[in-house]
Amino acid sequence: MRTIILCLLSYLALLSHAHAILTIEIVGGTEEGGQPIAIVPFGLQTTMSAPSQDIAQIVSDDLHRSGRFAIMPVHSLPEQPSDSNQINYSLWQAVGMPHLVIGRIASQVKNSYTVEFELFDVVKRQAMIGFRYTANKQSLREAAHQISDEIYQALTGERGVFSTKIVYVTLQRQGKKKQYHLYVADADGANPRLMLKTGEPIFSPSWSPDGQRIAYVTYDTNKRTKQMAVYIQELTTGKRTRISSKRGLNTAPAWSPDGKRLALTLSKDGNSEIYIINLQTRALTRLTRNSAIDTEPEWSPDGKSLVFTSDRGGQPQIYRISVNGGKAQRITFQGRYNARPRFSPDGRQLALLHNGGNGYQIAVLNLENRQLKKLSQTRLDESPSFAPNGSMILYTAGPSLSAVSIDGRVRQRLAEDMGGEVREPAWSPYFNK
Repeated sequence: MRTIILCLLSYLALLSHAHAILTIEIVGGTEEGGQPIAIVPFGLQTTMSAPSQDIAQIVSDDLHRSGRFAIMPVHSLPEQPSDSNQINYSLWQAVGMPHLVIGRIASQVKNSYTVEFELFDVVKRQAMIGFRYTANKQSLREAAHQISDEIYQALTGERGVFSTKIVYVTLQRQGKKKQYHLYVADADGANPRLMLKTGEPIFSPSWSPDGQRIAYVTYDTNKRTKQMAVYIQELTTGKRTRISSKRGLNTAPAWSPDGKRLALTLSKDGNSEIYIINLQTRALTRLTRNSAIDTEPEWSPDGKSLVFTSDRGGQPQIYRISVNGGKAQRITFQGRYNARPRFSPDGRQLALLHNGGNGYQIAVLNLENRQLKKLSQTRLDESPSFAPNGSMILYTAGPSLSAVSIDGRVRQRLAEDMGGEVREPAWSPYFNK
């Protein structure tokens, strides 16, 4: 078993296994019981050339990736209408298709487009929803994700996550030289944006509640002696602010729900403890006082408590403590190892890294009945992160990035470009709550 330092902090061991540069492409998953839906290629305005993005294909890929839909292959479509008056409902009823999506794209001045779509209930022979978007070449893909979100919500009752983002760290090696990158990308891995390039390791990226900033850990190279430091970086401007570079560990930053504070792990007084830092005043509040290693804090969605990992009981387990301090309560008991807790958006469950004797796997803990359910099936999983609607968990699994539904029914492996290593993906919140 890995040592407690590697198990709980894992900041130097995270990059010890080969992983790939993140290029998300669904190569596995389960559509058993998924809702059948047909997405017809969007019609184009007469004389216009095809845009650089295939809207219908992006929507199909989004819905397929959710595991909630069975997409009808394009070659099986009985017709390809682009307007409601072109739909022959009898054809769709004959093939047993309950839902149909059609759309149109028209070019406008200055390289802009108008994108329209409609979702139809084939049985009732009527439109369920329909929207129009204005987009340019750069935002066509964003419009497609918005369409996916609308369809997903109309048919499942849950808000979609296709317009959200993910952040992740990559490592590329050239001989003995290492280069680390911090990327932000669309939820499907497209449009990667480089936020930071450095020769020093990058750890623990964490989204602010408004999705406009990312906290992470790297090494302060402004000092003669390398010092671990917590930084916050703005997405729009790229501006970086150093938040903490105390002596010893400065790790595992976690945002409070109001975005005004960070919980983090510091060892400035000689032991690894949980602190809260006020981002405006930089005042520190120490929460834990224990000779054990306390690390990996995570705020509850209501902002009243924190969960964290500690070996104070002899093995890594998860504890809960009030933001006002006091006695920490142990909340995991099943298995010899439970770490890296992450709250579901509704606060009812924790995603965590669990070892019950068969390797390190992703599990969820129901906080009401304390039942623990393993979701992943591999043996070296890490870095669970909830989708903002709570339906999926993103994580790393051996050489692949993976996702699993909260009920464990849908498991997906996301393909990779073997050009480097990827670690610590984190799903963004919604950008417009």
